[in-house]
Order: sequence, then C-alpha cells, then structure tokens
Amino acid sequence: MIRRHELSDAEREFIRPWLPESLRGRERLDDRRVLNGIVWKFRTGTAWRDMPERYGPWAALQTRFRRWAADGTFERMLRTAQAKADASGDTNWLVSVDSTIVRAHQYAAGARKGGSAARTSDAPEAV
Repeated sequence: MIRRHELSDAEREFIRPWLPESLRGRERLDDRRVLNGIVWKFRTGTAWRDMPERYGPWAALQTRFRRWAADGTFERMLRTAQAKADASGDTNWLVSVDSTIVRAHQYAAGARKGGSAARTSDAPEAV
C-alpha cells in the first residue's frame, strides 16, 4: 500500500538510474525505503529524530540524505526530471515575482537609528 507521502512505482523507476550503488558490500537499507523516508521528512517538516520506524533508523536516513546531497545525486535527479518535462512540453518556464510582499527592515533602506528624531530633513522616507 502506498501512503500519501511515498513515491509511486513510476516515480521510483524514473529515479532509479541516478541512485548511487553501495560499494561497501554490507547490507544496507533499501533505497526505496530511504527515499520514502526522505520524502516523508521534507513533506511533513518533521525532525530527523521523529521519523516513523517504518523507514528505518533516522540516523541512516540522514546520513544517506547528506551523502546523496553532497555527491550531486539529487541535483542529477532534478535536472533529468526538468529535461524530461521540458522535452514533453509539460513545463512552463514563465516566472513572475511580485515584490510587493517583500518586507524589509527599516535599516535596509538606509534609515538612521533613533527614529524620526534623528532625521535631518522633512522629506518623507520610503523603502
């Protein structure tokens, strides 16, 4: 049974070629189980130590995540997924950023410390 935060068979098959193989010879956690744990962790926002036991020891998941992040595994997966979506026309690369919601601290605009008493002119201030 696939749970809500777990990878489907199609998703798993898509990323399988980019997963590094173990070179150590000792038995380790199944990559699918680890990936499902990593996906669950980031979709729920939980701490590593609060991972459900069905994904295996949290320290093993965290170690595998850090190793795959450091060696570029996740970046290769992302680039491949983007290329596939781009080739099939599933991606619209138009991006719009609305800066009206960006908040800045008053000092980011060069305001003087001390508030209005420190102002030397009567000109209104704006960010």
